[in-house]
Amino acid sequence: MLGRFFLLFATLLVLHAAFSTYEHLSHLKSLGKPEGSLPYDIVLEAIIALALGILGASLNASSLKETTWSSEMKTRSIDEMDARLGFANYVNRGRNIFS
Repeated sequence: MLGRFFLLFATLLVLHAAFSTYEHLSHLKSLGKPEGSLPYDIVLEAIIALALGILGASLNASSLKETTWSSEMKTRSIDEMDARLGFANYVNRGRNIFS
């Protein structure tokens, strides 16, 4: 629940930083200064939104699964793992049965 809140809040912060950037650049364009750096509060807001987004995504993610052979064998039987269906050749068997 907390992860979703952080993601929502980070999204709103990014949207607000984008709108503030658009307004700042529009203001500079109206003054005839097309080049200029962004104010520090907009940059800081974007960095905080990035940090909250990373935190929210990591809190909202599901738990990691084991990738070992023993953990895989807990869910499967040996017959499923050692079936060797890739070696089955049904063309030869059909010729021998129906001749």
